[in-house]
Amino acid sequence: MAAEIINVTTQDQLQHGLEIRKKVFVEEQKVPEDLEIDEYDVISDDVHHILVQDEHGEYVATGRVIYYNNETAKMQRIAVLKTYRKGGYGRILLMAMEKRARELGLSYSILDAQCQAEPFYAKQGYETISKEPFDDAGIPHVRMKKSL
Repeated sequence: MAAEIINVTTQDQLQHGLEIRKKVFVEEQKVPEDLEIDEYDVISDDVHHILVQDEHGEYVATGRVIYYNNETAKMQRIAVLKTYRKGGYGRILLMAMEKRARELGLSYSILDAQCQAEPFYAKQGYETISKEPFDDAGIPHVRMKKSL
């Protein structure tokens, strides 16, 4: 499977990522759109959006990396279109996000995983650090962490 990783630098690329997120979070998972889009959905030195394209040039996955603190990246808005979920694109996306965080000089990655995705992140080396699941936009989540 060939995939291309794109570090988002244009408004057009950002829009492709937002469209993937809208399909996954708003349409599929019923997250209110006003909770899904936030102040980090911009082109900025403080936010690093990533897109994954398949071998046909289709945009299939997106995520963003923000600074959690001086040494930790926060991985957010990780979304893979439903028809591409078993194709390894989630792992490719996460690896690209972790690579970007390392390039930024960060040592750790944290993310708030939907509980149904916790086993996926555990397979990628993430450890659950929250004691109890918590609610985010009506969906149970756990906080997970990994050394980069």
